[in-house]
This record gives sequence, structure tokens and C-alpha cells, in this order.
Amino acid sequence: MVMFRTISIRRLLHRSPPRCRGLMAANVLPGRTLCTVNRVKDEGTESSAETTPGELLRQFASMPVDRIRNFSIIAHVDHGKSTLADRILELTGAIARNAGQHQVLDSLQVERERGITVKAQTASIFHRHQGQLYLLNLIDTPGHVDFSNEVSRSLAACDGVVLLVDACHGVQAQTVANYHLAKQRNLAVVPVLNKIDIKHANPDQVCQDMKLLFGIDPAQVLRVSAKLGTGVAKVLERIIETIPPPQVQRESEFRAVIFDSWFDKYRGALNLIYVLNGKLETNQDIQSLATKKVYPVKSISVLRPAEAPVPELSAGQVGLIACNMRNSKESIVGDTIHLKNQAVAAAGSYKPQQPLVFAGVFPSDQSKHVALRSAIDKMVLNDSAVTVKVDSSPALGQGWRLGFLGLLHMEVFCQRLEQEHGAEPIITAPSVTYRLTLSNPKLIKQQGRDTLDISNAALFPEPHSIKEYFEPLVMGTIITPTEYVGQIIGLCVERRGLQQSCVNIDETRVLMKYILPLSEIILDFHDRLKSMSSGYASFTYEDHGYHPSNLVRLDIHLNGKPVEELCRIVHVSKATGVARQMVLKLKDLIPKQMVQIAIQACVGSKVLARETIKAYRKDVTAKLYGGDVTRRMKLLKQQAEGKKKMRMFANIRVPHETFINVLKR
Repeated sequence: MVMFRTISIRRLLHRSPPRCRGLMAANVLPGRTLCTVNRVKDEGTESSAETTPGELLRQFASMPVDRIRNFSIIAHVDHGKSTLADRILELTGAIARNAGQHQVLDSLQVERERGITVKAQTASIFHRHQGQLYLLNLIDTPGHVDFSNEVSRSLAACDGVVLLVDACHGVQAQTVANYHLAKQRNLAVVPVLNKIDIKHANPDQVCQDMKLLFGIDPAQVLRVSAKLGTGVAKVLERIIETIPPPQVQRESEFRAVIFDSWFDKYRGALNLIYVLNGKLETNQDIQSLATKKVYPVKSISVLRPAEAPVPELSAGQVGLIACNMRNSKESIVGDTIHLKNQAVAAAGSYKPQQPLVFAGVFPSDQSKHVALRSAIDKMVLNDSAVTVKVDSSPALGQGWRLGFLGLLHMEVFCQRLEQEHGAEPIITAPSVTYRLTLSNPKLIKQQGRDTLDISNAALFPEPHSIKEYFEPLVMGTIITPTEYVGQIIGLCVERRGLQQSCVNIDETRVLMKYILPLSEIILDFHDRLKSMSSGYASFTYEDHGYHPSNLVRLDIHLNGKPVEELCRIVHVSKATGVARQMVLKLKDLIPKQMVQIAIQACVGSKVLARETIKAYRKDVTAKLYGGDVTRRMKLLKQQAEGKKKMRMFANIRVPHETFINVLKR
């Protein structure tokens, strides 16, 4: 028997955070009611929803710790994490079957357009197992390496993970990285093989690969089809049996960690917290351990996945609180919160990853500076991995220098700025941070240390002031079919890569590890890798520290005058190629003028590349009909002398759009 309960759509949307409002509005029509399924059966397993949702929420706070399971779904890109999350939500009655929307937890517009998860999403669900009601806190995480910070912070609130592997493509690079990330935290792992219904799936071979790489017994691997719902009930059973309950203390003083946040224009910063000790009720005063500020708790709710209010949160549970926090400086992901005037120790379980790629973000018009600043503040609240520093450019005006975990991370962040906040940012070409050891005593005294981290080439010191150069390296992991190994090795050598290992996973695939300069992979390395391997190779990387390098500052001169806005930091082996590319691009972008323009790319006093833009030329002999040829030559000579004199005193006019087109991606 299936029971339905009607809920006012207007009231439910009003209570929900922005991301959930969009999710629910997409599933219902105005003026209608939303039906919640209270009882569902699948493959002989009875769901939790024998009672009404209201009764379940009343049992929420009193749920014993030994019947709580906190887990994440981790996998490589496009292995079916969000689809599996859909089936779990349907099976437990959290959402209606065949609601008309796939990948319910991917609620952002950018996620639906790109078909990838970029934000970890949480859902608290109930499930009945062997006559007992269990509370499961599910976190669906991204799969791309650029969003590994989302995975990292999600694992801080988990006791186990579901490791999902595609039965067609097998173990891929990010699968390896996520598995080791989970094992570093000593989390229980539930191995699951997805897409077994596809004709060319090879589950037996993939299970052997998992045994070779992770030591997982093939008999322990669950085989499911998230699309069809086959075997999903067994996944829930294994989660309850394998993943331990949270190790928390409900009798001690309240303590919780913030592991996500986002902005609501009516309620300010909303914080998703994992309660470590004690319990929290509305109208209590909480205090931030980092900022020491005190806030009253206005509301407490859980995501199912729509927001549902609850009276209190107890240790081991995940919930959403609104407490009048206003911006990213107050709401800090990883911060510990506690009751007012109580001394507690920091949770210390999460540290944000350091940004690897930097880019300048400027308003298209300086009159939009304040609006863009506000949009960036709200976005940083929702993405703690992004760092922001004030920057300025003579060509583009006042702006910011933002740090990202990768190129895709940067693209998604800027796309969300445009879609969610209506901003129109100008994004400069991405760069990395270099480290310089200084030899000039004056600079050392000015900096207060003998090293300088720099990502803006305009601030690059003179070569005689630098003792040694360092550039950031990454340890890259590539998994590829054997027939593409030769081409991929060639690509890595071209990008100054150094091979560390090469292991045969099986007869058809190879796992390679390369140390690569970060500056060589942030632009088009991933695209080139996918292109030459017909999409079969996968790539992930992790920070490998700074190592000595040979760097130079590449300057652009127009008629002998340097243009600081266009200078770049490049490796000495790449300087000539980048110089040639820059002067050709500038030749096409700078319009003709009354004088000839010489475009030069230089390193110090050495010119590496040059292009010339010819001047406008007026035919001064057009009105001469006949006559001596010397008369014509005299006029041409006078014109040439005038052009020469003009070139000595003229200023080259470079349009604002030219700087934008050269500097932006």
C-alpha cells in the first residue's frame, strides 16, 4: 500500500534554502501540491517511511547513535554517483519515484549544463533494516580532481564511503586518489560496481583490478545498476552492516564542526554542521572558536533533500543552522562552534587545500566593482577552496586575484558568478605562484624574509636581485590503455615531465606516475590527453612542492617602450615559443595607426620575436599628373621624414579591448 500526504508548495519553498527551492520548483507546477511517498517497497526491502514524515522528524533528535550512519559516495567523473544517490533517495521515500528530474542532488544550473557534480550535496534519510529504523546521512561528492576539496571536507563528517566504480571503464585516476583519501582517514569502504547492465561491461576484470590496486576481495564487491535500480537495496544493507556508527559523546558539552555553507538573501549565511558532542536547540547562543563571535540560533533543519525543520540536533547528526552570520569572514568551513562561554577543543579534522591556479578577476566596468565584490563574497562562502586577494591592473583597473584548485574549478566558479549573480567579470589568463630566493639586502629587509611568492609577472624583481627560482610541481597519475602509452609519454616529455613509475594494471591498461610542472598542465594538458587517447585515459594530480627551475620574465615592447600589463613569467625553454605566439596575437589585435609599430618580445635586452604593424600611408603623389620623377621622389622623401619625426614623439594608442583580449583566457 502506498500512502500520500499533501504539503503546501508555497510553505515548503519558503522554508527551503535557494538550492533546494530550485530543485523542488523543477519538480512541481504552480498551484499544485507535492506528494511525499510514505511507504515504498523495492526488491523485498521495506523502507523507513512506515510513519509519516512529521513523525520521523520528531524521532530525529532521539535517534540512538548506534543507528546513525554517515557516509559519502566517491568515484571518478561520470561513474554514476548522482544516479545512485537518486535511487537511494527513491528507495527510502525521500523523493517520489519518476519525479521527472534526474540527478536530483545536482541542483545547480552549471551542474546540469556540464553534466558533472561540482558541489557536495547532503541528504538525511531514514531506512528500516531488520525491524530497526536507521538514520543515514548521505553526501554525494564531485568526481573531478579540481573539486577534490569538496570530497576532502565531506569525508570530515563521515565514518565510511561507498567507492563506486564503472564496470565499463574500470578503475580510473580519480578513483585511486579518492580511495587513498578515504583510507588516510581510516574510513570503512563499501566497494560497488556500477553499470553492470551495459552490454560491453566487464565486471569480472574490473573486480580483479580493484583487488590488484586496493586489495579488495572480488567477493565483497556489490554489483548494481544505478540507472535501473538493480541491487541498490543491497547497498543500503551493506552500508548499515559495514560502516560503524559515529564515535561521539552526547553527554558532554555541545561541539560541532562547520563543513559547508551558502548564502540566503533572507537569512544570511547558512551553515551545514556535523555535531561531535552534546546537542543544540533553537534560541541557544553559539560561539565560533575561530572568530570568538556569538550568534543566536534562529532555526535548525535537516536536508531530505528539501529543508525540513527539527527542534534540535544531537551528536552524530548532520543539520543546517541559521544564526545571523553574514559573510565568508564569519562562516569558516572547518571552524568549530560551541555554546557561549564554554571552553572546548578544536575539532581539527579538516584543512582546506591550497590553491594551485591563480587568475585575475576584474569588472567589465569599474562602476560594477561593488556588485562584483558582493557576488564574489557570496560565492566564496559556498566554495571555501577559493582564495581572494585585492589586485589592480593599469589596463583593467581595480580587481582581485583569485586562487583555484584547477582550470575547471576556475571556469565553473566564473560561470556561477554570471548565472547566479548576474556578474560580468573579465578573467585574465591563469597562472601559478612561483617562489624566488632574494639576494638583494634591500628587498629582503622590505619583505622581512629572503623568499618571495609571486603570481603577477608585473611584480617580478630585476634578475640581479634574485638568487634562485622555484616553480610548483605536481605528482600526476595517468591510467591509459596500452595502445596510447607512446603518445602520452611524448606529451609528458613535451611538458617537461619526469616519469616516476609505470605499472601494468592488466593486459590492456597501464598506470603511470609523472612529476610535472603545474604551469604546463593548467591550460590544455587534460584536453590533449583525452584527444590522443580517444577519451579513455584519465588524469589526476596532487601537490608535489616547489623545486628549483630556470625562469625568465618575458616583456612586450611597443616601439621600444615596455608594456607591463602584458609581461609573463615563463620557463627559459618555452620563452621563444611563447614570445612568438604573443607578438603574432598582438599584431592581429592592435589596430593600424599613423606610425609604424614594432612589437617585440624580450627577455632582458635580448629580442626573441618581432612583428611590425605597417602605418597608414597617404599617396602624396596622387594629384601629380605627369612632370619630372624627381618631384614625386621629393614629396615621398618629405613624407618619410615626417613619419620618422612623428614616430619619435607619438604615443602608441592601445585600445582597452586589446588588453582584455590578450589578458583574458
